[in-house]
Amino acid sequence: MMNVDKKESDRNLPELSPPSVENHPPAPAATPSRQPLKEPTAPPQMKQTPSTTVMIPSIDPNALFSGGGISFLTGNKSAKFSYGYASFKGKRASMEDFYETRISEVDGQMVAFFGVFDGHGGSRTAEYLKNNLFKNLSGHPDFIKDTKSAIVEAFKQTDADYLNEEKGQQKDAGSTASTAVLLGDRLVVANVGDSRVVACRDGSAIPLSIDHKPDRSDERERIEQAGGFIIWAGSVHFHSESSKITLGTWRVGGVLAVSRAFGDKLLKPYVVADPEIQEEEIDGVDFIIIASDGLWNVLSNKDAVAIVQDIKDAEAASRKLIEEAYSRGSSDNITCVVVRFESA
Repeated sequence: MMNVDKKESDRNLPELSPPSVENHPPAPAATPSRQPLKEPTAPPQMKQTPSTTVMIPSIDPNALFSGGGISFLTGNKSAKFSYGYASFKGKRASMEDFYETRISEVDGQMVAFFGVFDGHGGSRTAEYLKNNLFKNLSGHPDFIKDTKSAIVEAFKQTDADYLNEEKGQQKDAGSTASTAVLLGDRLVVANVGDSRVVACRDGSAIPLSIDHKPDRSDERERIEQAGGFIIWAGSVHFHSESSKITLGTWRVGGVLAVSRAFGDKLLKPYVVADPEIQEEEIDGVDFIIIASDGLWNVLSNKDAVAIVQDIKDAEAASRKLIEEAYSRGSSDNITCVVVRFESA
């Protein structure tokens, strides 16, 4: 069975309480985007910016790298946006995060795609999503006229195609997917797993996705109705006779700490790739942040928005978020995309 180390994230839905120690004895046209580095021979050097106060050591062989671009979309009114991305292996032994930023013309309309994919059990699922998810979505015949239905169908088809390719693989693997699609004045967010999309509107943090965790009451019910189960995997540490700390998380089948994901063939049909979708008007949205849980494990939505708010350059903002998450002790891969909007 896989050993997947995922931490809890902030959410607004009801969640289960950890079991008591008595009942449960102790038991884890735009600039093209760059590809994540596999085994770089020399680390890229960080650029000094006035907003950067925490520097990731340049001696790290897999140092933070980033990029970005700027573009226009034409809908009922023109919208100018800039985007930046940054990705960092951090304290993990390997890099399992991928991201995608892509601007394409679909049926005569300019469309922008942004996504963060956080792999577990290896990087191959996340890399597959980077290479195929948006391609499948933009190729869907109803993408423009019925975007939400097209997203649902494209996500499910991509998962099915990936699982078909996985038939020869013995080791199970999977990935989250947090995505945002810009079509004219519309922003359509689709999420699978515990990466997250957060918007800033008038200085306030607005969640555009809710993490898929096994202890969400609706997710637990869905899993149990499908014949699955969730159990607490963790331990209790006593600092004194009167003080104890419970560490651990709820896991699907005792294995996976997210309740929806691409891949994870051994946990189907309990772990599904059905996206939850939320649509927003761009008007009034200052920026959005899409990030893996390596960021959200140590930064609240409010904290992340406050960090980005005064950094006008999207690439610099994405780098600053990663540096802050790393300085606060994130032990995971950290990847984020920042998209800023302004009226043309």
